Amino acid sequence: MSESLRLNKYLVDHYSCSRSQAENYIESGYVSVDGQVIEEPGFRVGPQQKVELAENAHGDEHRPATILLNKPAGYVLDDAGYPHDLIVSANHASDDPSGRPFLKRDLKGLIVPMPLAPQASGLIVFTQNPVIARKLLKDAVRIEHEYVADVEGELLPDGLARLNHGLLWQGAPLPPAKVSWQNETRLRFALKNPTVDMIADMCRQVGLTLTGIKRIRIGRVPMAKLATGQWRYLTDSERF
Repeated sequence: MSESLRLNKYLVDHYSCSRSQAENYIESGYVSVDGQVIEEPGFRVGPQQKVELAENAHGDEHRPATILLNKPAGYVLDDAGYPHDLIVSANHASDDPSGRPFLKRDLKGLIVPMPLAPQASGLIVFTQNPVIARKLLKDAVRIEHEYVADVEGELLPDGLARLNHGLLWQGAPLPPAKVSWQNETRLRFALKNPTVDMIADMCRQVGLTLTGIKRIRIGRVPMAKLATGQWRYLTDSERF
């Protein structure tokens, strides 16, 4: 090789694989150049550089990724709909039960089916999987969300009972919810298809002011031990 080649072309020539297999090898993190993993098929390889293909490499199609993030309060998603500066290797939870390594291709074409208001913190889902995206969008009114809400003020005498059932939202009766005290200034809400504005208005109707809110569960998937700003992959066994 007298001049540089694209990395995918190098693999095709030296490892007897197809172009699509070569690109899958590279984008799946199986190829290193001079000891550094390279994920860009168009990376140029010079004549003196050492290219290695991992022994466990396979050229299968990429498995769509679903990412769970503990979003900080006040964080605003970018125009593309997801936080490039948060979903990075440094913020990947060290105890991620999926065992899946972070790859740049896992950030392509992410959908955010259940976004969070900027002032809210907690669990937010980003997915490449059309089946998961379709379920979260189509079944939104049936999927229960769990929030913890920091409040101040004095609860009306029948306030807790009314929070569980008996309030209105935009002129219509709200369905039953599960609301309980976590401590003297924090309420737990479990309800279907809520918005932060709705929960804030529920609090207002019973004499309370919402001062902070965090989503900790969507359906059957909890945020669990994710620290603020950390993320992990959804495991194959988890279902919303």
